[in-house]
Amino acid sequence: MNNTDLYYEVRGNGPLVVLVGAPMDADAFAPLADLLADGYSVLTTDPRGINRSRLAGSTSTPEQRADDLAQLIRYVDRGPAVAFGSSGGAVSVLALAQRHPDTVRAVIAHEPPLDRLVPDGDELLAKSEKLMADYLSGDTVGAWEQFFALANIELPPGMAQQMFSGERGADERFWFAHEMRESISWQPDIARLSAVQVVVGIGEDSTGQLCDRTSTALAELLGVAPTRFPGGHTGFADDPKGFEPALRRQLVEVEFDPGA
Repeated sequence: MNNTDLYYEVRGNGPLVVLVGAPMDADAFAPLADLLADGYSVLTTDPRGINRSRLAGSTSTPEQRADDLAQLIRYVDRGPAVAFGSSGGAVSVLALAQRHPDTVRAVIAHEPPLDRLVPDGDELLAKSEKLMADYLSGDTVGAWEQFFALANIELPPGMAQQMFSGERGADERFWFAHEMRESISWQPDIARLSAVQVVVGIGEDSTGQLCDRTSTALAELLGVAPTRFPGGHTGFADDPKGFEPALRRQLVEVEFDPGA
């Protein structure tokens, strides 16, 4: 598909729910998918260039990831879907709603890192360019320290060294080299998104962080109230049992009936 060999999994039966991240792979969503599979068909996937999804080339734009998702939804033939995306995956599902509105009933964008939507967006993007360059030149710990500082996420002293020193994986490098810039600089088309049901999600523990700011800005542009989800930026993975009821409520609220 689109010069990419996409890895995907489908669990359960019923209306189609898509769970997607970027750079998070299908494994990050597996526990949450298992919980939802009692009433839904749940599609998870490794995004292009990540883990088991092999890419012919080296680009991963939101538009390309949206096209990949649209082809998967059509291929499994259980749509239209409600597509839940977190972080870079939230940007993917917003692009999906813009480019392929026929494939979705609604999208739930959980903490999309859309830096252009906040007043200091140009400054943030410039700082991100530096940290990406530092990472690719070998300063892994320094790049991650800059990343968390930009995200307004505080780490205990020495934690970045403990977490990110040593050899790093190919997926992480792909994110810094080919995916991060394209995700954080993406500019949504508000008029086109307004024609689709969009839920903007923010973690209850994310108050004051950059993704709280970008998500709030998106919600304001769309004229919708943000929806709070348990946990922080990765609440779906940190505590899937706590996250699942909140997501299931949203599936009901967007009139996505598992009994239909």
